[in-house]
Amino acid sequence: MATRAKINSPHFKTITQADVPQGRKGKHREIVATILKDLDQLKDGTAIKVPLAELDSSKEKVRAALNRATRKARLKVATATDADFLYIWNAVE
Repeated sequence: MATRAKINSPHFKTITQADVPQGRKGKHREIVATILKDLDQLKDGTAIKVPLAELDSSKEKVRAALNRATRKARLKVATATDADFLYIWNAVE
């Protein structure tokens, strides 16, 4: 009994591994980097006040991106919002 070799072509295109982009550079990268830089210079007892109208995305998405970045950097921060602003400060342990 002869077996037939079934040749399938790939469904998706392929590229070399050297051409694969490395690192995640999401759309919130710039605002998160700016916030982290400001947090580094922030005096105790003060908070950053980011106008929600200036965000390109929702406050929830920016908060999530900030949360990922601060966990990766092992920073403790706290956030709050009202109708107009996102407030961010260094959390005291």
